[in-house]
Amino acid sequence: MADGDADGLIDVPALERYLAERVPGDNAPLECERHVVGSSNVTYYVTRGSQQWVLRRPPPGPLLPTAHDVLREHRFIAALQGEARVPAPVIACDDDSIIGAPFYLMERCFGAMLRDGIPETYDTPAGRRRIAEDLVATLVELHGVDWEAVGLRGRASGYLERQMRRWIGQWELTRPETRDLPGLDGIVEWLKARMPEDAGATVVHGDYRLDNVMYGAEEPRVVAIFDWEMATVGDPLADVGWLLSYWGHPGDPPPPPGWDPPVYLSAREGFPDHEELIALYEEGSGRSMRHVAFYHVFAVFKLAVILEGLYMQHLKETGANPDSARFEWFVPVLIDRAQRLMAAAG
Repeated sequence: MADGDADGLIDVPALERYLAERVPGDNAPLECERHVVGSSNVTYYVTRGSQQWVLRRPPPGPLLPTAHDVLREHRFIAALQGEARVPAPVIACDDDSIIGAPFYLMERCFGAMLRDGIPETYDTPAGRRRIAEDLVATLVELHGVDWEAVGLRGRASGYLERQMRRWIGQWELTRPETRDLPGLDGIVEWLKARMPEDAGATVVHGDYRLDNVMYGAEEPRVVAIFDWEMATVGDPLADVGWLLSYWGHPGDPPPPPGWDPPVYLSAREGFPDHEELIALYEEGSGRSMRHVAFYHVFAVFKLAVILEGLYMQHLKETGANPDSARFEWFVPVLIDRAQRLMAAAG
């Protein structure tokens, strides 16, 4: 039998009993190891004999009603089995009494996460090109899924309007608590004047970027897409804009010494630039990229608002993100990038 708990967030014996009754397999003690990455839902590696899983649960403390919805993650990866590159779900539990919060298990995937570097076998200009090509191809596959046919539900229209209202409102809430960032007001006005009609309705991952997918250890092919907590049904080009916002931009200054955020990885030789990335998606999906500048600028604005909120938490000494102090420098970089994109788009 397992004993104790894992960081106080999992009652391991209770989880072991729960899984023994519901998930067939090895009669072996359960082992849980916290996987420290990111600052959102909590992730554990769970092992029972030869079975290897990943458990996701919300962080402790008071949460917004729609935040950290791990069961939402499970619904999406379960619905997308065989349709998109997602991990295999094992079980979901909405009973807080088992480990103290809702949770789900999925099969553990093995490969390379490119947060800290690229495997030597394909860390070449040609290999980096293939990384990007398959990243876009994987997104095209996802956006090609018939979301209604796989049992997902969502509002098929009004996505951009809701997103604009949410993130402009979030900035208005953050503004009184932080520093003066006048450039954001001009970005908001530009976006309001150029918001297009939604470009259809598909599954939207909501946080699609290079460091939220796993590649093969030996070849640059996407094995699985992770971090589905923002998934919804909406405008597919929102995912394209978000991917672009995390893609190296030639006008950005180098990061401060000692900080190497993933956004700068894609600036290395061999990775396609923004225009090539857009062309890859356009060719693969057949969707018009006429309004892509709006989606790109909106994603950069959204990222700036999120990071400024984390910087605000740093100022109040309430944040847990280890990089939050650095966002004092990076948010103005994002504002400047958005202004350059706006100027180029006209």
